[in-house]
Amino acid sequence: MQTAETLGATLELLARWLRRLPTEGDLGASAVSTLLRVAAEGPRRLTDLAAAEGLSQPGMTQLVTRLESDGLVRRGSAPQDGRVVLVEATDAGVALLERRRRQRAAALAELLAGLPPPDRETVEAALPALQRLTEAALTTLSALPASRTVLPAPASTTRTPRRRSSA
Repeated sequence: MQTAETLGATLELLARWLRRLPTEGDLGASAVSTLLRVAAEGPRRLTDLAAAEGLSQPGMTQLVTRLESDGLVRRGSAPQDGRVVLVEATDAGVALLERRRRQRAAALAELLAGLPPPDRETVEAALPALQRLTEAALTTLSALPASRTVLPAPASTTRTPRRRSSA
């Protein structure tokens, strides 16, 4: 259990650092997640996107409208049923994701360069296992009903406010 707790806390901090990196596009987490989904999975129904991202349909409609006005996604009709609206990533949306990925990779490379060589080697050696762990997590997440994609915090989690030093 200690390994899981340490890994979870470490990944949360690293994810927070990654989210705060200045990257091109000025997109929020939901916008990036939605754009990543349609870029990776292809055209998706608006209702399916809303469920997958844990947003209301009106919220997803607003998000897609913003992404569309930025030229990152486009709406189209499903070939089998013209009443169904599909959302897909544009070439500009895919290119933006790639530029953001490169920007984050450059920042991570700089961070890794500051580690002692044995630590860098350990991180590199752990990558295949971390990739398998990520794949397992994504498989588990996709199997959950949409209402369960945000897991509740454990009941025993309480936060104590930090004291500010008077120095």
